[in-house]
Amino acid sequence: MKFNPQMLQIYLVGGTQDTHHDSYEFLDKVEEAMQAGITAFQYREKDSSTMTADARLIMARRLVEMGKRYSIPIFIDDDVEMALRVGADGVHVGQDDEQIHQVIEKANGKLMIGYSCNTPAEIKAANQIPEVDYIGCGPVFETTSKQDADPALGLTQLQNLTELSTHPLVAIGGINLDNMAAVLKTGVSGLSIISMVLDSQDITSTIQQIKQLY
Repeated sequence: MKFNPQMLQIYLVGGTQDTHHDSYEFLDKVEEAMQAGITAFQYREKDSSTMTADARLIMARRLVEMGKRYSIPIFIDDDVEMALRVGADGVHVGQDDEQIHQVIEKANGKLMIGYSCNTPAEIKAANQIPEVDYIGCGPVFETTSKQDADPALGLTQLQNLTELSTHPLVAIGGINLDNMAAVLKTGVSGLSIISMVLDSQDITSTIQQIKQLY
């Protein structure tokens, strides 16, 4: 699958830790979100996850199969080997994860590559790496979805980073129905969301509200 910035519009991120470690609930919610119109999904099991390596691999395979069924690109968080093994569409890596150039070398043109950048220096460095497809930037606001999150950027800094980046940028962190329109006004290509969708009592309605912004 070839990268298109429109993939970033409604970019859901999650793992079983976001559904109280219930794998069945997690898969049900992700499938409902795909049916409702998300544009990409990133599988991210965090340190709080109780899954074994084998269980993560099985889950990743199921998500890739689901993504193919709904024509939704699947990204794997910080695991190039797993992404290649399960036939995922892409991989997303952070500044503290495996070195970006090693990731590019391992991906060997077979994966789309997302890269987390939260400072002007990081954005400028990423601008020099053409193999990067998009930048993930955040947290924009305070968030409870990531325990080790950096301090919130705020909208002004997000806009500055968006203008500085030569890559499409997707915003993440504390985004909800009340602030999402303001986030999009900064010029980002899309919204990366977790609890806004996975904690929603009506996932389809929530995603429909996001779609109305585009």
